[in-house]
Amino acid sequence: MKKRVLSMIIALSFVLSLVNLASPLAHADEKTPADEFRVGMEAGYAPFNWSQKDNSNGAIPVGDGAFAGGYDVQIAKKVADGLGKKLVIVKTKWDGLPPALQSGKIDAIIAGMSPTAERKKEVDFTDAYYESQLVVVTQKDGSYANAKSLKDLSGAKITGQLNTFHYSVVEQIPGVIKEQAMDNFSAMRTALSSGIIDGYVSERPEGVTATSVDKNMTMLEFSAEDGFQTTPEDVQVAIGMRKGDPDQEKVNQILATISADERTEIMDQAILDQPAAVEETADGDTDEAAAKETGVLSDIKTIWDQSGTLFLRGAGLTLVIALFGTVVGTVLGLLIGVFRTIPESENKFFYYLQKLANWLLSVYIEVFRGTPMMVQAMVIFYGLALAFGISLDKTIAALFIVSINTGAYMSEIVRGGIFAVDTGQFEAAQAIGMTHGQTMRKVIIPQVLRNILPATGNEFVINIKDTAVLSVIGVADLFFQGNSTAGGNYKFFQTFTIVGIMYLIMTYTITRILRVVEKKMDGPSAYVQIEVADEVAIQEEK
Repeated sequence: MKKRVLSMIIALSFVLSLVNLASPLAHADEKTPADEFRVGMEAGYAPFNWSQKDNSNGAIPVGDGAFAGGYDVQIAKKVADGLGKKLVIVKTKWDGLPPALQSGKIDAIIAGMSPTAERKKEVDFTDAYYESQLVVVTQKDGSYANAKSLKDLSGAKITGQLNTFHYSVVEQIPGVIKEQAMDNFSAMRTALSSGIIDGYVSERPEGVTATSVDKNMTMLEFSAEDGFQTTPEDVQVAIGMRKGDPDQEKVNQILATISADERTEIMDQAILDQPAAVEETADGDTDEAAAKETGVLSDIKTIWDQSGTLFLRGAGLTLVIALFGTVVGTVLGLLIGVFRTIPESENKFFYYLQKLANWLLSVYIEVFRGTPMMVQAMVIFYGLALAFGISLDKTIAALFIVSINTGAYMSEIVRGGIFAVDTGQFEAAQAIGMTHGQTMRKVIIPQVLRNILPATGNEFVINIKDTAVLSVIGVADLFFQGNSTAGGNYKFFQTFTIVGIMYLIMTYTITRILRVVEKKMDGPSAYVQIEVADEVAIQEEK
């Protein structure tokens, strides 16, 4: 078993090396353009950063029809201006920010990140550009709403964001039930609203935002003696930069020109400008009858009016990636399936070459069927850039990842489809002098295509849903757009209800279309034969 795993690793390294040499998309420059300051952020952590549909309040376009706004964006604009560069915001999930920085896809992380000792091992940090305090957000009518110290939270189910200092301090609460860390604040707010957790650790600006938007939540603030014990760097927020970046000192000089009062003013304005606050203000200007319309359906309509265009763009990208990946994967699977049916050559050279190719194909199939697509996305998008200097566009990377992942599954589906064809047809074709290629092309493949059509359709549906994992590399698919929107409006149930309905519409429509295609491929003769058989049976009964 160990030898097999080792051989698979060696083969994968060999294949990646070949891709590095052959890929027309590869380039050795790991740095971003010299005239651009590329900043990575979630664009879903209000009031530090969020997504919106226009450029109001100084928001910056992010290339997928959306704009990013917030405190981090305003700080990034000042830094970019000081460097004399154009600011480019790159929407990236939290876990993808360090790999994106290290691989050279962004120049800096400005996303409310604290310069902890663990992070400093991989990332250099500037001086702090904001300093906050830790709070606990809980239900307003919950058992812990009146807690005055950490001791009062004994027995509470508390969590924090994955890979953050917030999660590590949960252990300071005596008798706490430390829940599993969650990927983002959207997930934590939803868990709190549904009662899965009793609270989560956050920073004060986020707590102010959460409680101002959701009146069922409250923020617990503690004194220095009764609260979390932290060091200055734990509650500071700094800009993350690559190790040895020569611009770090320049950025520190720029940050030094922003006074404490100005930073407070920018944060206060960000809290007022965030989408949820703007929506609440707009609702407050309506008449009394409209103000009472607060049902789920009304919220869904409002969210659609505000972000429907982004959802449609995300759904379109989802369909393109899924369709392209399924088509290319099916072709790849057919080629692999046909190749593996070729009889062994009598020529020694070609015999061993064929054996090597079959072994490499087996490794490919095992690797991509045996690992999650999310892991593949991280390795291919960030790993190739870091290890081999191959920098792929996010959309191109998504198309490539889904295609090769689908190809691994389709190769086995095609193999099953070939085995389903009666062996007598192979023998008959050989008897009339047809070559192996002619047999596969004219006799076997047409039948295989029909046999595997249901499984191919199933792969298409799976790919539509699985594109959601590509949000880890910042692909602006439907799930990514929904997650970004929910991070700004705090209406998670309503937002993901819309997203879920859109996924259902896409998958159901594709399934119906494929059913029609199956009937067309069967042809009218199938129904005529059934009718004739029924007529014969009736006559025999008579």
